[in-house]
Amino acid sequence: MIGPAPMPEPPPSEPDSIRGLPMVEPPDPAALAAERRWLVELDRAPAPRRWWAFLKRGGPGYLQAALTLGGGTAASSLFAGAAFGYRLLWVAPVAMLLGVVMMAAVAHQTLSTGLRPFPAMKRYAGPVFAYGWAGGALLASIVWHFAQYSLAGAVLEDIAAVAGASLPRALGGALVLAWAVVVVAGLGGSARWTRLFDDGLRLLVYAIVLCFGFVVLRTGIHDPAALLRGYLACEIPAGRDGVSGLAVVISGLAAAVGVNMVFLYPYTLLARGWGRAHRRLARFDLVAGMFLPYLLATSLMVIATANVLHYGDAPFSGTRLSPVEAAAALAPVVGDTWGRVVFDLGVLGMAMSTIALHMLCAGFVCSEVFGWKVGSGRYRLACLLPAPGVLGAVFWGDMAIWLAVPTTILCGALLPLAYLGFLRLQRSRAYLGEDRPRGLLGAAWFGGMVLATLTITVFLAWYAVSKGPGFLRALSG
Repeated sequence: MIGPAPMPEPPPSEPDSIRGLPMVEPPDPAALAAERRWLVELDRAPAPRRWWAFLKRGGPGYLQAALTLGGGTAASSLFAGAAFGYRLLWVAPVAMLLGVVMMAAVAHQTLSTGLRPFPAMKRYAGPVFAYGWAGGALLASIVWHFAQYSLAGAVLEDIAAVAGASLPRALGGALVLAWAVVVVAGLGGSARWTRLFDDGLRLLVYAIVLCFGFVVLRTGIHDPAALLRGYLACEIPAGRDGVSGLAVVISGLAAAVGVNMVFLYPYTLLARGWGRAHRRLARFDLVAGMFLPYLLATSLMVIATANVLHYGDAPFSGTRLSPVEAAAALAPVVGDTWGRVVFDLGVLGMAMSTIALHMLCAGFVCSEVFGWKVGSGRYRLACLLPAPGVLGAVFWGDMAIWLAVPTTILCGALLPLAYLGFLRLQRSRAYLGEDRPRGLLGAAWFGGMVLATLTITVFLAWYAVSKGPGFLRALSG
C-alpha cells in the first residue's frame, strides 16, 4: 500500500497523540520511502509525464467519486434531464468544483501538518465544529444507507425481470449487504486488501461512466448546440409542471459533497500514510479521480434521460422519476434487454460503491471519536452501524417521509458547521504555520471556500422553508 513521506518533527507543544493515524497494520515504511523518492523525481519531470504518472497511481479521489455517485445523484441527474433537457448540465461541474476547492483545503491542511483532522479541529477551531462534523458524518452515513439499498434492490429486481426471473427486493438487498460486509471487513487490516479495494473502486467508477456512455451512444445527441449551451449558459429555467428550476439547481449544487465525504477524505489520506510530499498528487487526484468521473457520470445520465424523456416521445409526469422508471423508458431506444441491463448496472454500481463507503465512514468516525485503531475489532463493528439500512430495500418508501426531511435539515446544518471549522483552520497560523496560504492565491482559495459554505447554507434555508412545514403537518396529522 502506498503512503506518505515522513512528517517533520512536531513542535514540543504539539501532542504526538493527534499526529498520524493509529492502525493495526500501518503502511510499509520501505514502500513510503520508495514513493517519496518517486515523487521527488516526478517534481523535476515535465508536466504531461507527471500527470500521466499521477493518473496511473491514483488516490482516494476515486473513493470520493464512488461515495457521491449514489442514489441521490442518480435521481437528481435523471430528473434534471427529464424535466429540463440539457439546460442544467452546468450544475454538476459547478457543484463539484466548489467541492474540489473545499476538499483541496482539507488535503492541504492534513498533509501539511500530519495531524488527524478531528482532534486538530477540536483544538484549533473548537469542539463544537469537531463534534458537529463527526456527528453529521455518522448520521448521514446511517440514514442515507436505507435509500441506497432501496435503489440496489429495485435495480436488481429489474435486471432479474429482464432475464425472465424473479428476485425479491429483500433478497437483492441481502446480497448487496453480504458483499459490502466482506469487502469492508478486510479494510484497515491488510495493505494488499486495501489496495485491491482502491483498484476495485476505481474500476467500478470507470464502469459506471462506461455504462452511461453506452446509453448515450445508443440515444445519440438531440441538439449539439443546446448541449454546449447547457454547460456554458448557466441558466436557471422556469418551472415546468410545478417543478421549480431554481429548486433543482440549488439541490444539485448542494448535493455534490456530503458531510460524510468531507470526514472520510482526510482519513483515507492518512490511512495511506500520505504527507507533505503528496500534496501535489492529492490536488491532481481530486480533479482526475473525483471531479472528472462525477462530471462524466452525471452529464451522461442527464443527456440520456433528456434525449428520451424531454426531447423524445416517452411520457414524463413532471412529479417523480426513479432510476428503474428511467430504465424502462429508455428501453425502446437503447434496447429492452442489454441496453436496459447496462443502464441498471450503472445505477447498481453507484448504489453499491456508496454502501461500502458509508460503512467505511462510520468506522472512521467511531475510531476517531473513541480512540480505536483502524482495523481493530471495534472498528469493524462500527463499520456495521449502517447495516440496518438493508431494510430500505423493502421499507424505504414508508420510512422516507419520516427520515429524509429531518436528516437533510440536520446534516445540512452540520456540513456548513464543518466548513466553518475548516475556514478557521485555513486561516490559523498556530495550526498551519508557514503552510498557511497567503497572497492572491490564498485569498482566492479562501473566497472559494466561503462561496462553497454559502451555497450549502442557502440550500439548507431553502429546504427548511419549502419542506419543513409539510413534514410538521405529516408528523402532527
